[in-house]
Amino acid sequence: MAEKFDNLEEHLEKFIENIRQLGIIVSDFQPSSQTVLNQKLNFMITGLQDVEKCRQQLNDIHVPLEAFEYIDQGRNPQLYTKECLERALAKNEQVKGKIDTMTKFKSLLIAELGKVFPEEMAKYKAIHGDDPPS
Repeated sequence: MAEKFDNLEEHLEKFIENIRQLGIIVSDFQPSSQTVLNQKLNFMITGLQDVEKCRQQLNDIHVPLEAFEYIDQGRNPQLYTKECLERALAKNEQVKGKIDTMTKFKSLLIAELGKVFPEEMAKYKAIHGDDPPS
């Protein structure tokens, strides 16, 4: 997969360089540079075709719109990934805390129910095992 990205990056760099050179030629256009201009325009068309071929190889890649918003704001798109991971870790800790709380509650509930309803809890333990989760 990495070679597909490398290939796209290479074609984009060539395309950008060609556009830069084209801009220089156009900004200081001389009739004698018409042939070079035509050549650069043809390279631009070929470059767009190459980028299109690379794009077709990467159709299965989906980039979140928020990453583009980071780029539009002049921020590093890797910050988006970092912040997503931080949010996922925070949510994971929150859910783990809830699971731990529910596990403790279940243990305490089983212990208290065992005091109040010893016969029923004996049947429950026979069905679900003797060791309640702690």
